[in-house]
Amino acid sequence: MKSHNFITRDESAMYYECGYSADNAILLRFGSELKFITDSRYASEARQLCKKNIAIEIIESGNIQLEAITQIQKHNIKYLQFDPTRMCVDEYFAIKDITILEPNPNFTQEKRMVKTDEEIMILLESQRLNLKAFDSFAKFIAQEGKEKDEKFLWYKISDILSNFGQFPLSFEPIIGIESNAAKPHALPSDRTFLQNGDTLLLDCGLKHKRYCSDCTRTALFTDKDFTFNKNQDFSNLQSHKKDSPLSWQEKQKIYDIVRKAQMNAIQNLRSGMSGKEIDKLARDVIEQSGYGKYFLHSTGHGIGLDIHEMPFISKRSETIIEDGMVFSIEPGIYLENVFGVRIEDLVVVKNGRAEILQ
Repeated sequence: MKSHNFITRDESAMYYECGYSADNAILLRFGSELKFITDSRYASEARQLCKKNIAIEIIESGNIQLEAITQIQKHNIKYLQFDPTRMCVDEYFAIKDITILEPNPNFTQEKRMVKTDEEIMILLESQRLNLKAFDSFAKFIAQEGKEKDEKFLWYKISDILSNFGQFPLSFEPIIGIESNAAKPHALPSDRTFLQNGDTLLLDCGLKHKRYCSDCTRTALFTDKDFTFNKNQDFSNLQSHKKDSPLSWQEKQKIYDIVRKAQMNAIQNLRSGMSGKEIDKLARDVIEQSGYGKYFLHSTGHGIGLDIHEMPFISKRSETIIEDGMVFSIEPGIYLENVFGVRIEDLVVVKNGRAEILQ
């Protein structure tokens, strides 16, 4: 049986529990009381910003690990829950002989899987701000994007997302032109330039009140039009003599399969399903279309204070989906060195069904 007592250095877990975090801190829970141990650089802010309606003690120390040991011994803590995927070896060996450490992988994420109404509203606003950045970037691409390289476009979307530093980024944006879009986590190149008839994949997000957003769109760039909406018409390529291993019909087919896979998962997922059952809703569409080996990753991941958190929507996930969970649905097809498509939205489960955050 797992103890309610725990130890963590995870900043998202700290913030969730007490409303503040620091990169050099340890959070302990002993029963109903929290102990936030940090050094003099952060102690003052911790006293100001930690929640006032909880039982918490801010402890300032020049050696936070030694102080944690002192607190465990002082309060005679017999059992202490920890996350073996996050605790470092040094800390484990320093503590293991003074209390019984109970391993519980990702226990702090499990606590956060079902979001409160307030968290869902923050996530909704975060995603709305993200989609607004997509619109602003699309306007820039339409007016000035031609012949710009990926690295320049990466810097541009980063600036738009942050809004002059107002919003931290959820993760480093992913931007891929044409064959680079076939790399699910492509790095931007300064030797790949946006040309008429290219497809552009953009995956990015920002943080609003610490909560992450995430979205991916794949769009066709021509002189006539550019938009990140999900109605992409590749027949426009008929008027562009572009050297490509794929015809416009083949590109349209692949794009439409990915979109169908995403919508099949969103429309048919239900609370009570496992993560792997939802993954199958998207994966079956792609496999039955003959592109199964080109779907290289999971269908989705939870999102909140971390960009990737539980629940995971994967072939192996046994997690049962409940109302209040928020996660991505993002199938993709990637033909190495040729062409790639991914479409991603965030959904929240309400009344047993998925609603897109937009």
